[in-house]
Amino acid sequence: MGHRELWAWVGATALGCALVLLAGGQVWVRVQEPSGVAAPTGGDLSPVLTPVALAGLAGIVAVLATKGLGRRAVGALIALCGAGAAAGTWTALGDDTVTGWLGEHNVLHGATGLPWEAAPLWPAVAAAGAVLMIAGGVLAVVRGGRWAGMSARYDRAGGRAGDRARAQVTEDRALWDALDRGDDPTDRR
Repeated sequence: MGHRELWAWVGATALGCALVLLAGGQVWVRVQEPSGVAAPTGGDLSPVLTPVALAGLAGIVAVLATKGLGRRAVGALIALCGAGAAAGTWTALGDDTVTGWLGEHNVLHGATGLPWEAAPLWPAVAAAGAVLMIAGGVLAVVRGGRWAGMSARYDRAGGRAGDRARAQVTEDRALWDALDRGDDPTDRR
């Protein structure tokens, strides 16, 4: 059950990050007139969207690589990244933000007072992604301690290096001695 929950968490949190990344690259505002006026993307209006989504993806990998308190700390950072994405989404469509961006990037069209309207799909997609990131971070904090970690194969072994090397030589010698006797050392009867 722990593996299923972990992989469901990975999928949902990664989906949240991907939604924020995808929405950040889409046009969030339609300029009504004149034609040919540059329209801003979510990333233009809120430059924080892409970095927090990428940090969330890195956090997913970090959760897989850590255990215990480290995993909980990374989960809290993922939740903070989701909160940053939510705040960025909220502030992106503010009248001052959009009007300021249009004024800076459409100087030739007399950009003061350009009529615009929000394209509601992409901000909603970014908000949904932010909610998934927040929920994923909170879930990692609360339930992350129960999830399986990386294999102990990569953990540092205790003892001195010389002791481990001697044990390996002894074990290898025993395998060769079994082969010399005609025994199969892989047979576990």
